[in-house]
Amino acid sequence: MSKYLGIDIGSISTKGVVIDVDRSIVARSYLWTEGNPAQAAKRVMAELAEQLPADVRVVGAGTTGSARRLVGAMIGASVVKNEITAHAVGTTYLHPDVRTILEIGGQDSKIICVDGGIAVDYAMNTLCAAGTGSFLSSQAHRLGVEVEEFGPIALTSKKPANIAARCTVFAESDLVHKIQVGYAREDIIAGLCQAVASNYLNNVGKGKKIQAPVVFQGGVSKNVGVVDAFERLLDMPVAVDPDGHLMGAFGAALLAADAGPVSVEGAPGAPAATGPFASGQLDFEAAEDFTFTTREVECQKCANHCEIICVYRDRDLIDAWGNRCERGEVKVA
Repeated sequence: MSKYLGIDIGSISTKGVVIDVDRSIVARSYLWTEGNPAQAAKRVMAELAEQLPADVRVVGAGTTGSARRLVGAMIGASVVKNEITAHAVGTTYLHPDVRTILEIGGQDSKIICVDGGIAVDYAMNTLCAAGTGSFLSSQAHRLGVEVEEFGPIALTSKKPANIAARCTVFAESDLVHKIQVGYAREDIIAGLCQAVASNYLNNVGKGKKIQAPVVFQGGVSKNVGVVDAFERLLDMPVAVDPDGHLMGAFGAALLAADAGPVSVEGAPGAPAATGPFASGQLDFEAAEDFTFTTREVECQKCANHCEIICVYRDRDLIDAWGNRCERGEVKVA
């Protein structure tokens, strides 16, 4: 009954999965981060625990996402990996022949080019919101439509509105103009879906060779209107896995399984058991006792002046986030 846990902690949502020794997902959770990654991870773990039989032993864990080091320290994860690695590992396991991975989340997006099951190139966008899920959510609120309804409505459009996709400001201004001159709602919504796909390809995908098979993942992949827009713009099929929104967490769990069970004795080659894994298996309740403090630092290394949030446990720096470029990256021991 040994299992492995994977958690993907993003700025908008936190995802978690538990896999068995056959690498099948046996429990899954998707919750909003709500500005508190530690608390979101605790809620995800509680939801996962409710789905598992009492005699299940979770013997390893991996974390990924923007707060991966914080949550990794909180739960005693044996594997802490970046999103590119986790998404590539999860996707290539389920789709061994994939060549291009498109991923759009709540506040950022990425593209991963794969050759022979190995990620050979990638790009990320964390600056422009026009190609992300948060952009669609804000426009859905403006139109008085639930964002979950966007996809089905977009597919009813016969002539999508041409909405400027260069950036959020231009897109919103163009949207207001289209509403004022009387465009049909379904044409506006289809235009927004097309704008997201177009912005993504012109920014994140710029200069990348997009080859089939293509797999689309992230929360926005659940929007069939955006999927349809990608297929039209790329002129090729775009696959969406049912668990595509969990792929980062799945990849983290796979990496933890590859690392093997944590070892109380510190066996050669096995990750050492720490924190909630002190007994050699995960104590879901032990993570509740994790405490930390934060300190805000303004980066002076470029014109962005990013606000970097540094996280400490006792006096040890265990995580930092908020930088929008590599110059603001804080080295964590």
